[in-house]
Formats: sequence, structure tokens, C-alpha cells
Amino acid sequence: DDYIAKRYRWASSTGATPSEEMNGTGNLMDFLDEPFPDVSTYEDFHTIDWLREKSRDTDRHRKITTKSKESYWELIKSLLDAWSGWVVMLLIGMLTGTLAGVIDLAVDWMTDLKEGVCLSAFYYSHEQCCWTSNETTFDDRDKCPQWQKWAELMTGHSEGAGAYVLNYFLYVLWALLFSFLAVSLVRVFAPYACGSGIPEIKTILSGFIIRGYLGKWTLLIKTVTLVLAVSSGLSLGKEGPLVHVACCCGNLFCSLFSKYSKNEGKRREVLSAAAAAGVSVAFGAPIGGVLFSLEEVSYYFPLKTLWRSFFAALVAAFTLRAINPFGNSRLVLFYVEYHTPWYMAELVPFILLGVFGGLWGTLFIRGNIAWCRRRKTTLLGKYPVLEVIVITGITAVLAFPNPYTRRSTSELISELFNDCGALESSQLCDYVNNPNMSRPVDDIPDRPAGPGVYSALWQLALALIFKIVITIFTFGMKIPSGLFIPSMMAYHHHDWIIFKNWCRPGADCVTPGLYAMVGAAACLGGVTRMTVSLVVIMFELTGGLEYIVPLMAAAVTSKWVADAFGKEGIYESHIQLNGYPYLDVRDEFTHRTLATDVMRPRRSEPPLAVLTQDSTTVEDVETLIKDTDYNGFPVVVSRESERLIGFVQRRELTVAIKTARQKQDGVVSSSVVYFTEDNPQVAEACDPQPLKLRRILNLSPFTVTDHTPMETVVDIFRKLGLRQCLVTRSGRLLGIITKKDVLRHMAQMMNQDPESIMFN
Repeated sequence: DDYIAKRYRWASSTGATPSEEMNGTGNLMDFLDEPFPDVSTYEDFHTIDWLREKSRDTDRHRKITTKSKESYWELIKSLLDAWSGWVVMLLIGMLTGTLAGVIDLAVDWMTDLKEGVCLSAFYYSHEQCCWTSNETTFDDRDKCPQWQKWAELMTGHSEGAGAYVLNYFLYVLWALLFSFLAVSLVRVFAPYACGSGIPEIKTILSGFIIRGYLGKWTLLIKTVTLVLAVSSGLSLGKEGPLVHVACCCGNLFCSLFSKYSKNEGKRREVLSAAAAAGVSVAFGAPIGGVLFSLEEVSYYFPLKTLWRSFFAALVAAFTLRAINPFGNSRLVLFYVEYHTPWYMAELVPFILLGVFGGLWGTLFIRGNIAWCRRRKTTLLGKYPVLEVIVITGITAVLAFPNPYTRRSTSELISELFNDCGALESSQLCDYVNNPNMSRPVDDIPDRPAGPGVYSALWQLALALIFKIVITIFTFGMKIPSGLFIPSMMAYHHHDWIIFKNWCRPGADCVTPGLYAMVGAAACLGGVTRMTVSLVVIMFELTGGLEYIVPLMAAAVTSKWVADAFGKEGIYESHIQLNGYPYLDVRDEFTHRTLATDVMRPRRSEPPLAVLTQDSTTVEDVETLIKDTDYNGFPVVVSRESERLIGFVQRRELTVAIKTARQKQDGVVSSSVVYFTEDNPQVAEACDPQPLKLRRILNLSPFTVTDHTPMETVVDIFRKLGLRQCLVTRSGRLLGIITKKDVLRHMAQMMNQDPESIMFN
């Protein structure tokens, strides 16, 4: 009873309950809410403690709930806290949708700027310029007096070799200018704005800290340089970088609410929802965005995050729809609608497209990773500006002669996805019009292919080879770059014997745009290993339920074929290349090793750095913190017994000692630090004042025995998001296993370089 009374007297003086003190919490969370300027919650390139963040949020919520019963003002504050999550989602959706609309408009204008300018308003794109013209004819809908190519504007001649050469030269010059500006802005102002950002987003969502990667400067520079990079004509897309932009928006609004800014676990719930909003505006697929976040990027995805992701994706799509950047009430340029049924025999070519997609994905990943590894280990990596300029120059020079590589990626995909109709002016719809035919002029299925179709097919074949090769060298450069969606094209021969059984006279036997769409899905699935979210995204693009089966067949086949050559998609491969500590939940660990094989210290290493419960001085602790970079230290009864008491975090220890030196009289370097339950007794009056730090001690650190299979340890690290795990035998501390140790061991078991895991 005296012991319980003593505990309650201590609790009343500190504002903590005995149970909270036992768990190492109490009013410590308030105590740590105002860190010193040189001490942050987590250091850069370190992993967060998911269990600790969850515990902190539970304590915060319990405190708010208790206070809400004291007054109406506290009740209002609790309601505002509950609604803050939805407010953040609303703000993220609105800003992401707005930025996506601005990017689409700017890319459309700057892409056309490489070929000409609108005289009536220089900020109009080619299409917008001719919208306002009253002199445009149906046959020459892309030509109007207000829009002039550069050669015509400068020399007055629009035809001839001289005009072609001048347009060619200025096209390359504009491309070089755009790419130079993009890489220069990235290098000078925001180095983290390069690449697609998805590998780093996946790593951050798994609990890794990369300070500045989602900062304000990164958001601004990424938005501007994404426009420049896509407009330069490089073989890249804006879909991946839009996920990074959306996550930057999420991080920006997290800083407005202490609920998210002071808790890294809660912040990552917001970032998962922001990733869904990014895909929503990139593909015009809100539901696909939610599934993408769940399947591809998120590490921890509770049900509450699912609802909020759905809301953020909805708001983002609605905002983009209100801006209407393409003037067709659609969220993307390549939205199509198919109403023609497909036939069972077509499953064979759909599966073959899946096989091609899987093979293409494997080729792309291996080629791109080999090039990126060479870039990191050779002089090429020291000159990123020169690399971008050279790749842009090669791309522009080779792209201009071919109309299918000259235009923007979105326009190319739009033309390939769309079916031919009476109003189409594409070369792919150049079918012979025989005046003696009894059928209507626009009855395309019964008309033979004209020279334009055959010309377009070999140009598309060259475009496919060009895109395959150049994308391998483009993805990963020091500019914002997403994956270009490779597309395939087919045209129909309904008079072939294999089509006789299902082709009706005068009806489409094969929908070429459908094959292009399925081919694009197969290639993207082979590169990223996406399945469910990819099918839903493509379904939302087409608005046709009847095409889910072809898409599923192609996506699954491409994944099977690609997995046969390697389990990692392009994002996981770049995570491995960069050495990020990402513990993939999809990886299987089947090796028969034990915790004692992985724990540190090894036999050849110095003993584990520990603190004792009642014999370590303040000077000893400060020296240990100064001489080491560990995230925390085990606390033992004594160095002889090595009996484990608990674990103390480095940051909490630093803050506690600094605070005690400033606010508690008598604490000096020779003061003894106590982690015991009982209050320390001062033996003599001349002895320095002791420092009791029991309140920051975690009395229940996660421990395993030395004979625990590593398969179990890896599973624990994945599912609980641990930073470290202590290894004991009969209560005696033997060593420690960190997340970095687990990743190094897994790499070693797969015959990879364990030192490739660069970060802690």
C-alpha cells in the first residue's frame, strides 16, 4: 500500500498515472512537444518507430477525449480535431487538381510552341488558336491563318526544303532550351525534384525519413520543371511525378495541423491519400488512384485511410474537371469510349499482348537499371546537365521526321486509342472510298486500307522501336520523369479465314483502339507489376465494362511473364539501386537462419553500447551520445549481469538531459543517472544532485530470443514496422537487430551486396 501511495504521489506531481509511468509515457509527450532547435524527432535518413508513433497518437486522443468533457470549448476543439483529417483531404484534392490542370494547359501550349505560334494570342496552343478562327475548313481543321509555323513566320514560306530545315532546327532548339532549364532548376534549387518520385514515396511511406523530399521548394520546382521536361519532347510522362507533386501538397498541409506535423505515422496516412489524388488527376481515374495507393505505394493502409483517400481522389478529379484543361469535359486527353463487343477468339491476341508486355517490362527494367548503375559508377553521373542535353538532342533529332514521335505522348496515345470514324483525319483512318460501293461512305469496316494506313503502320513500327530504346536512357535522369506508356497498334482484316466465324457483314471485327489500349496496359503492367489498380485505371479511361476481361487477361499474363525473369518492378528495382531501407511485404524469406546469426555485435566487434540503471553519470551518457550515432540504448541492471531493464531513445535522452541541466538545480556532469523505480537517495550533502530518467525508459521493448528463426523476425519487422529488436537469452541481453541488419542479411542471402543498403 505504501508503494502504491508513493506511485500516486509521484503521478500527481507529474500529471501521469502509474500505468502510464510503467509504459514509459505519462506527460512525456507534452514534455517532448517542444524540442530544442538542434534536436529533431527523427534524424534524416532514419526510420520511424511505428509503435511509438501509434502510442503517441493514442495518448493524444485519450487526452483530448478526457478534456472534451470539461467544457464546451474543449468539446469544440475535439470536434475540430476529428474533422481536421477531412479538411486536409479537401485541401490536398483542391491543390492537386489545380496544379494538374495548370500543368496540362502549360504542357499543351509549350509543346506546340516548338512548332509555331498563335498570332492572335501567343499563349494559345495550336488547337485553341484554331478554335477561335472562322476561316478553318473541315478538311484542313488543323490549319488556320492565326497559327503559323516558325518558318512561315520568319521567311513567309511554309513549304519547301528551306522551311522544313528551319522548322527542324527550331524544334530541336526549343527542346534543348526546355530541357536545359528543367535540369538547371532541379540542380540549383531542388535536387529532390528529379525522377518520378514513386520509389522514394514508397520508401517514405514505409517509415523512412528523407527531409526536404516533400518540401515547398521541391513542390514548386517539380511543378515547373515537369512542364519543361514533358514539353521538351523527351520520352517520359507526367503521371509518376504527379504522385510526387500530390504528396508534396499533402506534406504542406500536414504542417498546418499539429495532429499530423508532430506524428510521423499520422503524416504517412495523409501521404497515402495524397498519392491516390495524384493518380486520380494523372489518369482521370479516382477509384484507380485509391487502388494504386493501396496496391503499389502504401505500407500501412487502415480502413480510415481508405475512406479519406477516396475523398481526396474525388475532390482532385472534381477540381480538374472544373478547370477542364482539354476543353472536352474529360480529365485526360486520351479518354475514349468503346461500344463494340469483343469476341472469345480475341483472347488469344490479348494474351499474346500480355506476353509482349511482360517481355518488354523485363527488357526495360534490366536495360534501365544497367544504365542507371553505369551512370552512378562512371563520370557520366558527374555531368547530369550534359547527359540531359545529349539525350534531348538525340531525341529531338530522331523524333521530328516521324509525325508519331514528334507529337506529345498524350496526343499519340489519344490517336492510337480512338477508333476511326467519318470525322477522323488521322492517317490510320485513310481507307479507300469506292464510289461504286452500295454502302454508306462512313461504313469503314467494308472499305480496304489506303496508302495512309500502310504508311502509318511502318511509321508506328519505327516509333515503337525508338520509344523502347530512348525510354531506357531517359527514365532516371536528373529531371522530373514518369514512365511513358508504350502503346501498340493493330488494324483489321475481317476477310481472313480466322475471322469468318464471328465477323458480321458491315460490322467491326477487330477494334484497333482496343488492342492499343490492351497493349498499353500489358506494357505498363510488365514494367510496374501492377494488376488490379491498372485494370481499374484502364477501365475508367474507357468507360466500358465489357473490356475488363481482355484487360485482366493481358495484365495477369504480363505479370506472370515478367515475374518469371524477376520479382521486382521498376520502382522496387530503383529502391534497391539507391539502397533505400525498404522492407517489401511481398518478398518471401525462406532461409533457415536464426536471430543470433544476424544480431550485433558480432564476435569481432566491440561490445554493445548500453546504459546501466543506477551507475552511469551524466558525463558518461553525453560522451556515449557524442561518440556514437545509434538511435537508442538498452538499459541493463549492471554490465556484469546484462539483465535487460528497458530501452531509451537517443533523442529523448538528449532532450531530457538538456532540460534537466537548464531547469533542475544541482545537475552536473558527475550526477548519477537513475532508471530505477525508487527515488535515488543522496548519500552526502556534497554529492551532486542525481537525475532520475525513469519516465523516458521504455519498459517493454520488443525482444526475441537468440534462437528465433529469421523468418519470424523478418515478419515481425514487416508487420509492426520496428526500428530495432533486442535479442535476449533467459532475460540476459545478447545483442540488437536493426531494420538495416535485416535488409543486409536478406541481400546477403540473395547473393547481393549487403553494403548496398546505404542508409540506416
